[in-house]
Amino acid sequence: MLYLKKKWIAQLLLAALTFVLVGFNAGAEEEKDFGIKVEQMLKNQARRLFGFRKPLEGSAPATTGPYRTATQPASDQVLLADGLQVEYLTRTAGNATDMMAFYPEINPTHLITCVEGGRQTLNGGKLNPSVQRIHLTTGAVETVLRGMTSCDGIRTTPWGTILATEESGDGGAYEILDPLTTTEQTVLDRATGLVSDPGHISKRTALPRISWEGIAVLPSGVVFAGDELRPGTSIADSDGGALFKFIPTVPRSAEGPISNLNDSPLTAGNVYAMQVLVANNQFGQGGEIGRGRWIPVSAADARREADTAGATGYYRPEDLHQDPLFIDSSNPQAVRFCWTDTGSEDFSNYAEVVCAVDTTPTSATSVVVANRFVEGDLDFNSFDNLEFQPVTGNLYVIEDHDNGDIFACLPDGADRDIKTDGCVKMLSVKDSSAEPTGFIFSADGKTAYLSIQHSDDTNMPLLDGYRTDDVLKITGFRVKD
Repeated sequence: MLYLKKKWIAQLLLAALTFVLVGFNAGAEEEKDFGIKVEQMLKNQARRLFGFRKPLEGSAPATTGPYRTATQPASDQVLLADGLQVEYLTRTAGNATDMMAFYPEINPTHLITCVEGGRQTLNGGKLNPSVQRIHLTTGAVETVLRGMTSCDGIRTTPWGTILATEESGDGGAYEILDPLTTTEQTVLDRATGLVSDPGHISKRTALPRISWEGIAVLPSGVVFAGDELRPGTSIADSDGGALFKFIPTVPRSAEGPISNLNDSPLTAGNVYAMQVLVANNQFGQGGEIGRGRWIPVSAADARREADTAGATGYYRPEDLHQDPLFIDSSNPQAVRFCWTDTGSEDFSNYAEVVCAVDTTPTSATSVVVANRFVEGDLDFNSFDNLEFQPVTGNLYVIEDHDNGDIFACLPDGADRDIKTDGCVKMLSVKDSSAEPTGFIFSADGKTAYLSIQHSDDTNMPLLDGYRTDDVLKITGFRVKD
């Protein structure tokens, strides 16, 4: 959906005048529709607003049968907005490669990736790959950690470790030290957190046990995350997934990387669930947006306790990111984080992006205010991943279905509403058995990386006894210097 914005008022007045003088006599239906004129105006300004010449008008056509082959060029994988180019970073990432993080955070040499496969024993006795590193120059893939189930959410922490999490009802969070040298380690027991190299890998049981995906990690050690849960799961009328905040017992004030996992702020702390209020001390169904608070829950039973205590539930919260350009001049502590609620396309719930501002992240009594930022439609729906483009602040929203698309959305301007100033289609996956995921921008905002997940690999060889995915490198984005 595209949105009417005041900052284009002069252009809109001109469009309105044209509509009055010409539109009624033009004959074509689109000449009579003011909303279509606004959409077209946004597309015509794509180069200035989004950094590519022309957005896509439609999605890639459907394919049948196994599509992926060993000889395809990267351009066969995606349909791109005019002005963008694509190449392979690698074709041998582990099957179901999902979210990715740059490492190190400054001047990175690798992507550290989550492989969203179930825990299984492969031929030869190894467990499934869960965390991998991909060299940004050579595309070489190496496995860091095996034996998680459905690794999905992953971030580089401000203190130089990797936080990798599981998208499972009993999902855990693992912190990894030195991910460029830690190699071929294994989670031996998910329940106890026993690992093959406890000096470099630790299960962080102080963090909530939920179905992880989106994560925002602050320099203090505060962590925001969502629980990917559909309303009505297992129990009729049960709430959907809650949003959680972890506050470390000792918030981190030092800068620079740690050299010992015991120095991480994730070793101990308290967990809280977000509860949006509809009035003073009133909450419940119908209260998904507005002003709220954080209520205490245990890490080990966070999902159940959040539901019992009346935490606000959403329709499958998935990816979540801190807005890197948000500044509240009256309160420098405040942070803004945004997440996707995937919804159900089949039942005309077309998904949404919700953004919340937490006034005092290290405080259990801070105020949090949540409002919808993007709402889906018939063409733009089933939101999964998010990515803020550095420099521009544009928000890229990735769909969670076959032949999925990626849309680029503007920040909210100085107009009356509190929603994006408009979205255009930037990419569409050509393989009907596959979907886009893990989209991430380089620090300069000019290069993006994307995993093509769930493709039919009938025509592709195994690597290390495991199926593979393609990770693409997309260039050509223009940003203001």
